[in-house]
Amino acid sequence: MDPLGAPSQFVDVDSLPGWSNVCEATQVDSYQNPVEKAQVDVRSPFPYRKDLNAKIILWKGDVALLNCTAIVNTSNESLTDKNPVSESIFMHAGPDLKDELQKLKGCRTGEAKLTKGFNLAARFIIHTVGPKYKSRYRTAAESSLYSCYRNVLQLAKEQAMCSVGFCVINSLKRCYPLEDATHIALRTVRRFLEVHGETLEKVVFAVSELEEATYQKLMPLYFPRSFEEEIQSLPYLPADIGNAEGEPVVPERQIRITEKPGVPDDASDEEGLEADLSFIGSHAFARMEGDVDKQRRLILQGQLSEAALQKQHQRNYNRWLCQARAEDLSDIASLKALYQTGVDNCGRTVMVVVGRNIPVTLIDMEKALLYFIHVMDHIAVKEYVLVYFHTLTNDYNQLDSNFLKKLYDIVDAKYKRNLKALYFVHPTFRSKVSTWFFTTFTVSGLKDKIHYVESLQQLFTAIPPEQIDLPPFVLEYDARENGPYYSSYPPSPDL
Repeated sequence: MDPLGAPSQFVDVDSLPGWSNVCEATQVDSYQNPVEKAQVDVRSPFPYRKDLNAKIILWKGDVALLNCTAIVNTSNESLTDKNPVSESIFMHAGPDLKDELQKLKGCRTGEAKLTKGFNLAARFIIHTVGPKYKSRYRTAAESSLYSCYRNVLQLAKEQAMCSVGFCVINSLKRCYPLEDATHIALRTVRRFLEVHGETLEKVVFAVSELEEATYQKLMPLYFPRSFEEEIQSLPYLPADIGNAEGEPVVPERQIRITEKPGVPDDASDEEGLEADLSFIGSHAFARMEGDVDKQRRLILQGQLSEAALQKQHQRNYNRWLCQARAEDLSDIASLKALYQTGVDNCGRTVMVVVGRNIPVTLIDMEKALLYFIHVMDHIAVKEYVLVYFHTLTNDYNQLDSNFLKKLYDIVDAKYKRNLKALYFVHPTFRSKVSTWFFTTFTVSGLKDKIHYVESLQQLFTAIPPEQIDLPPFVLEYDARENGPYYSSYPPSPDL
């Protein structure tokens, strides 16, 4: 009861019925033709475990009202998402939660971060960011959603929490198919409890009316309530049930070890190269292009062919590109540190980098790298030029040479081939020295493309002033240092 004597709106998890006590009539399709356990030799990869079922609760209700150690909030990367779950948590937690979230400086997709519960009955709130779903990048989305659940559970374990209330992390705004996401949620929790079950007493799945039927249908697959239900659920398990931790498995990425791949066990050594290899199929292993460790060793020894190096580099770049397209990079985009403007005198696309807008010490530089790849991939297919404004940068805006080297090594060959000029505007003596060392000893092929530009008047001889959007502080600085003549060019209204 609250101080006024009214019934409390919060729900104690200990008062909720456990999954073991829920009638088995809710199982998948009521499973026609039940099979007796004694008649079946094969067991489910998720066998009947009474001790695990006792920890699981399926509850239709608002996760914000649960009285447990921690509840889970699903949000976006800036932790400001306005979905029904988040809005209810913010409303019941009170204004202090928003102040606390600002200190976290966001949360990456798949990560989990902790705050106090404030006015909630729950002591803590674990914030996580589910992936945006696109069918083309299904594998990346599955891995990210798995990471959400796994990292929440790991955080609960590290903080010695007794109970956790999960909302459905895949929000409708992010377009993740509910049934696919439910498979990942249930099997991840199941696998975690199998190993770390002693650390958690209760795990609650708080669902809405729309989500309840899907959870009721799929939970018997991962938490069967009897031996009979275990056997009856077996045919309904999906082909991909994840690895030992529930993480999605991509067959092409699995390591396959055999003494002689593609050769039958009864093949004799004497047949040698004349052996009939027609049985080699088109499966993933048959298409593998070599031992990865051997390739790396050959790279170090300088023995790998140029074509093989290019192919390996292309695969690595494509992985980065897929990640860049799957990530929410809106926080990096809001910095306006990289943008496309007009064309130079030769008709080549002009890309602008504003050094002062890159708070190196405050942002995730890997996300900055992903944003660069995301923006530049379609630009670099044809000739382009870069304009880098070093104007009024300080130590907090200096890009580390290791980061620049990593960027240079990752990007596709087209970036380097089609970059025709890099205009370094308002350089300092220190930046010139650093750039000389970097282009001389760290990367090759870039030094001849760099042009130091002391004034905007000099820049406008290569790029017409109407073809480039200038930050206001650049105009002001140039007018102060080089005279006011060119300050009459209007800055971009977006900067």
